Amino acid sequence: MSKRTLVTSALPYANGPIHLGHLAGAYLPADLFTRYRRLKGNDIIHISGSDEHGVPITIAAEKKGVSPQEIVDEFHERNKKVFKEFGIEFDYYGRTSSPLHRETSQEFFKTLNDKGIFIKKSEEQLYDNEINMFLPDRYVTGTCPSCGHEEAYGDQCEKCGTSLSPVELINPKSVLTGNTPVSRETEHWYLPLGKLQPEIEEWINSRSGWKANVMGQCKSWLKEGLNDRAVTRDLTWGVPVPLEGAENKVLYVWFDAPIGYISATKEWAREQGDEDLWKTYWQDSETSLIHFIGKDNIVFHCLMFPLMLMKHEDYILPENVPANEFLNLEGRKLSTSKGWAVWLEEYLKDYEPDLLRYVLGTTLPETKDSDFAWKDFQIRINSELADILGNFVFRALSFTDNFFDGMVPELKNPGEKEIKALEEIDKSKDRISQSYEKFRFREAIAETMNLARTGNKYFTETEPWKTRKEDPEACGNTLHVSIQICAALSVLFTPVLPQKMERLRKNLGLKNGLLWDDVNQSMIKTGSKISSGEILFHKIEDEVVEAELKKLKTRAGVGKTKTSYVPLKKTTDFKNFASLDFRVGLIKNAEDIPDSDKLLKLTVDLGFETRTILSGIKKQYDPEAITGKKVCVVANLEPKKMMGIESNGMVLMAEEEDGDLHFLSTDAKIGSPVF
Repeated sequence: MSKRTLVTSALPYANGPIHLGHLAGAYLPADLFTRYRRLKGNDIIHISGSDEHGVPITIAAEKKGVSPQEIVDEFHERNKKVFKEFGIEFDYYGRTSSPLHRETSQEFFKTLNDKGIFIKKSEEQLYDNEINMFLPDRYVTGTCPSCGHEEAYGDQCEKCGTSLSPVELINPKSVLTGNTPVSRETEHWYLPLGKLQPEIEEWINSRSGWKANVMGQCKSWLKEGLNDRAVTRDLTWGVPVPLEGAENKVLYVWFDAPIGYISATKEWAREQGDEDLWKTYWQDSETSLIHFIGKDNIVFHCLMFPLMLMKHEDYILPENVPANEFLNLEGRKLSTSKGWAVWLEEYLKDYEPDLLRYVLGTTLPETKDSDFAWKDFQIRINSELADILGNFVFRALSFTDNFFDGMVPELKNPGEKEIKALEEIDKSKDRISQSYEKFRFREAIAETMNLARTGNKYFTETEPWKTRKEDPEACGNTLHVSIQICAALSVLFTPVLPQKMERLRKNLGLKNGLLWDDVNQSMIKTGSKISSGEILFHKIEDEVVEAELKKLKTRAGVGKTKTSYVPLKKTTDFKNFASLDFRVGLIKNAEDIPDSDKLLKLTVDLGFETRTILSGIKKQYDPEAITGKKVCVVANLEPKKMMGIESNGMVLMAEEEDGDLHFLSTDAKIGSPVF
């Protein structure tokens, strides 16, 4: 193990509040790992902060009629506060609008530029003449050339998932004025990823212990071939490009945001009274750098940022990037715009943070997308936290308090049950540690709860309520062993339940500051004074769950009577319609595309031939559930390459107002034309 560890969590955009998807992706996993490593006595710091540049910030500002700075000031403080309330322990939470970040990013850019790493290119971009402004990708909407969706953005069609550029859109419009933009030449600096691919590919191939989903996405990008990527763009909000002739150009947010980890570490070092301390964590080969991110950031943290660090030459490279997949909510994709989300600020008004830390921790999307459901929230709390952990702790402590005057009994002539139960403390500690080290947090939490199960089972089987009168020595043994397991749990469960375990240690008379290695079979001496304290976990009633579901559905408009419809498209003639060839097809196979959060790869039998068709339905349909389904296919569309796969056709879907997609199905024979 390295001398020290630097943990970073992806910088959240400061244009909105934190929701469950954020927590499950980058922040709770990082906090679990950091808290565990601190208990191990490691030198470790956790760095994050607000990503305050980029188009989403300016769009949010325009919607509210305020400046971008006002937006980022508001959400930086709100998000920083709610992270703290939830128990996410950042050593420093910075922001990319700070003067030191600007200075650090500009220095980084100038270093690479002076080394001749960048190339300059002139290109045509869309320009709004009314406001004299080049339009970033999200400032342009139009018709998707792949699926015909009329509200596609200039970077991606949110209906079919196709990656786009603004110039590819049909009938483009400026989001700011509604005008049709014109094409105008502009010049930008690029990171030549194609030229540098052999270097990053060699490094990626040297990595070991990385998650399969992370390595799979990296190798898919490399197999398709990396393209040069712009490092600058035409905007006024962001880190100014520090070169003459680059007025009204800023560093692209993908370039300056990860540098935020470095600038935040510099600011942390200043707080420690040693301005050069940051170099120990970024430039010493005996430091392990670990990035916690969501899957949408894999390419930036595994390919582009390492290349930036590599070419700068002064920095260490990440040891691991344990990215998580996406968290869904009640079986549907999270959507803040549609109100289908649970925001952390909202949650903390009604519930304790440790409850959500536990439930989210048990359902983290570590290798594939997972789902948060309020009913599962209730079940986990009631059947695991209350009935297993809470019940065991309450019985052990209250029994000792009531019948042994709160004094831990001596262990006398222990039998096989006592020996095995105590041995499980050491065995569990080792298993839990191994899981944390491998970034298997769900497994670590399950193993910790299993120790509570062991204690609960042992307490029940030894029946101290009977032996209290019949065999006081046996009763004392039961309580001694149970108290030792409670003590072990009060440390082993700390990464997950920090507030509750602090209360438990207080009831057990244990000092704060205990470390992982302090966990053993005799943490509390015979005769030590304990108190039963309050019940740790209270059950969640059915009406609470029903109220949360009702609130969620009401806000998102789920179940409302549809009163509005998507406007009809422009009238066309029969000749244009007749040129499209609709056929009945059968989905023979459907499989996930790991690199895409929207697309499924379908093998469709059209009777006369079998085709590969990509469909943006991943969030709503499991591959297994749609295999064998008859569908309607547009069979004569020009092939379109997406995610390195050629799609030959389009499966027709009906989209309801709430975003739900439904197949257009038929009982007709496969290959039949549809009129």
